[in-house]
Formats: sequence, C-alpha cells, structure tokens
Amino acid sequence: MKLIFERSVSGKKCTIFPDCDVPVVMPARCRSEPLNLPELGENDISRHYTALAKEVHGVNDGVYPLGSCTMKYNPKIDDEAASLRGFTDIHPLQDDGHVQGCLEVLYRTEDFLCKICGMDAVSLQPAAGAHGEFTGLLLFKAYHLSRGDTHRTKIIIPDSAHGTNPASSTMAGFEVVNIPSGDDGCIDCTALKAVVGPDTAGLMLTNPNTLGLFDRNITAICKIVHDAGGLCYYDGANLNAIMGIARPGDMGFDAVHVNLHKTFATPHGGGGPGSGPVGCKAFLADFLPGKRVIVKDGSYKTVRSAHSVGDVRSFSGNFLVIVRALTYMLTLGRDGIPCTAQNAVLNANYLRCCLDATYKQAFNRLCMHEFVITCLPEKEKFGISALDIAKALLDYGIHPPTIYFPLIVKEALMFEPTETESKAALDTLAAVLIEIHRKALQNPEWIHHAPYRTTIFRLDEVTAARHPKIVYEPVLH
Repeated sequence: MKLIFERSVSGKKCTIFPDCDVPVVMPARCRSEPLNLPELGENDISRHYTALAKEVHGVNDGVYPLGSCTMKYNPKIDDEAASLRGFTDIHPLQDDGHVQGCLEVLYRTEDFLCKICGMDAVSLQPAAGAHGEFTGLLLFKAYHLSRGDTHRTKIIIPDSAHGTNPASSTMAGFEVVNIPSGDDGCIDCTALKAVVGPDTAGLMLTNPNTLGLFDRNITAICKIVHDAGGLCYYDGANLNAIMGIARPGDMGFDAVHVNLHKTFATPHGGGGPGSGPVGCKAFLADFLPGKRVIVKDGSYKTVRSAHSVGDVRSFSGNFLVIVRALTYMLTLGRDGIPCTAQNAVLNANYLRCCLDATYKQAFNRLCMHEFVITCLPEKEKFGISALDIAKALLDYGIHPPTIYFPLIVKEALMFEPTETESKAALDTLAAVLIEIHRKALQNPEWIHHAPYRTTIFRLDEVTAARHPKIVYEPVLH
C-alpha cells in the first residue's frame, strides 16, 4: 500500500480558498521553503484513509488475545456518555459552581475506586499506568521524608514485573533491588527476607502477576515489607482478574494505581488516551497530587491537600476517560463488576486447558485472567520460535498474543482472552493454534516465512531496531 506522500500529484488540491480580502502580513519568522505536504484531491484522501482503516485489526474484527494489556470490547454507551455536551463543552478553569455535574463524576469515580481497591483516598490526576506508578512512589518518598527516614532509598521489585516498575522507581529517585521468583512463579519469600532492611522504601508487586498467577502468600509478603518499615505498592495492571472479588487494600497494600483505560472501558490501543488514578490508605492521603473533590455545604468543591506532592498533570487528569470509566462501573453495578472478573478468569483457564495437550505451559496450574506458554521445546527441537507462532496467527485474522514477556520465560507466548470472548471464539482460537502447531512441526520452513496473506510480510526487525528510520524522506520531484 502506498504512503499518502507517494500518492501525491503536483498541483492537485482539495479545497480552493477565496482570494484574501485583507492585507497580507507575513510573520517575522517564516519558513524559507514551503512545507512539503502531499497534494491530493478530496476523493484521493478519503480513499487513502479508508484503505488504511481496512488494514487495522481491532476488537471489532476478531479475537485480540494480547496478554497483560488487552484492549477488550468497550460498550458504546461509554463513548456516548463521554460525548455529552455537558462534559465536552466545559473548561477546566471554570468556577466549581458552574461544573457541579463534572465534579460529581470525579467524586463518584473516586468513591467507587476506593471501594473496589480497598483504599481510603484517590487522585484521578495521573494520565496512565506508568504515570500512576511514578505518582505512587512519590507518595512513598514524601511519607518517608516526612518521618525523617532519609535512608529509605530502595524499592524491591520481582524479576517478573512489568518493565515500567523499575523505570518508575528510578525516575522517583529510588534504587531498584530485583529479587528472583520462586519455582511456583511467585515471590520467593526467602529471597525477599534477605533484601529487606532499614533502607527499604517499599515493594512494587502485581497480583496476579505477569504470569497470570495469584500469589497465595500475598499477606505474608506485605507483612515482611511492613515489618521492615517499608510500604507496599500494587501495580493495578492485572486488576481485571480480581475486581469486586479481592481488594489490594485488604491484601496489605498501601497504594495502588488503576488503569481506567484497560480495566474500566476506554480503548487504549495506539498510544492513548489513558488514565491511571492512584489510590492510597489514609496515612498517605495528605500527599496526593492535584485537587480532590469534597462535599461541603451541599455542593461539590475542589481542595488541595496541605502536603501534596504537587501536580503530576494539568487539572483533573483525562476527564473524558474518567467519564467512560464511571459509566462502565454504573452500567455493570455491584454484581456485574465481579462477574466480569470471573468471566475473564474462566475464559483464560478454558483456553489454557484447550491448548494443554499441544503447547507446554510455563506454570501448569490454575491461572487468573492470563497465562503463559513456552515454545522452548519447539525451538530446541525444530527451530520454531514464539515469533513464528505469532506471525502465523496473522494469516488467520487473529491478532498475535504478547511474545517474549515476561522475560523469565523463554520463548514466551502470553494470552489474555478477556471476559468478552465467547466460547465459540475461544474454540476457534484454540483450533487455529493447534493447526499452526501441527503444520509447523510437519514443515518448519513454512512457518519461518509466515504470514503470507498480510499487506506486509516478515520485517527485518533486527535492522529496524538497530537502525530505525523515524523520519520519512520524500522523493522530491
């Protein structure tokens, strides 16, 4: 498919503006050469972007089992609510009295997230999951410094963690201490006890973890950290599996971020939009960023905490993402939210069992909302990699799962079928994966060149990574 620049024809125009009827004033600083933009007619532009849209694979096209960060189906009512003029035609600097409905949205969303996560206060300001991690660690830092604990400089992170955890810790000024997972894929309590001490600021943990496993020792783990004077941070990336059933606050966590754009409706494919609210226990609430909404004298008002760490984003965060999240929670209700988590876990375990006789599981036990298989046996015996399996799926109209993550599993394929896929869809996905496996063992050379039916085939990913071309260089005529 041609790029829009390659479709350009010199002299073609889309719109003809009338002659200027006022004096032309050129700015002091002006380009020395005209901007190189493609020249196309209106029909050409429309057809180009229509053709591009046909090449995109989304949840409305087919199964999308992208582990750890799945963009599930999102009810259209959430988009409709976020499109209401009362939410879109406002300005964040308006007086509180003029935007009472919007403040109620913020207030109720905070309240619901507190109840779901077992927290006492929430800031909706962070704009994404990693942004929420960074914010939560700023709370930890502010808390320790307020007590004079300047020596607490280390954050403990398991080797199965999301890559954003160590990055967020470093940005917040902490030193990262990695600990290995045990044979069960979860935290090794012995290794944890060996590293905690007077310099421990906290622990960052995802539960269920990136292997899709719920850590049975979670309360003991939090106690080990707390006994050492540290705090516990819950990475909410996998809250999909437990929302409405188990609460991070009850497990022993002191702070948590929630991915509204993953767990509560807004599609986050393509880089945004996102929202990563941070919840915390009462003793950390005074450090929360931004302004929070309270009820005073029968109306909603915004207030800033006395010892706030400051703003981590402008105003109240990505407001329309919050509107979508509240709509989603109100639609599901108290019974629907845990039911969603239960269906996510059921679907993951059903698919896992369907593939059990064909693919080797990284950890052969009950999973939560996602699971990981390893193609290491196929790699060692036939030269078939996880990348090969993922590429072959494209020919069947199925989006590939996450590959080579978590890093502790070699040749990893991570599947998260989500709660919205039907049994028939999962049966089709399983049948395709089993067929690919059979064909690959019979003819390894076939799978090394897959996919065959896509617009773009195998890319030279090594060269692309080492020598990326991030700027298009047009051929000038």
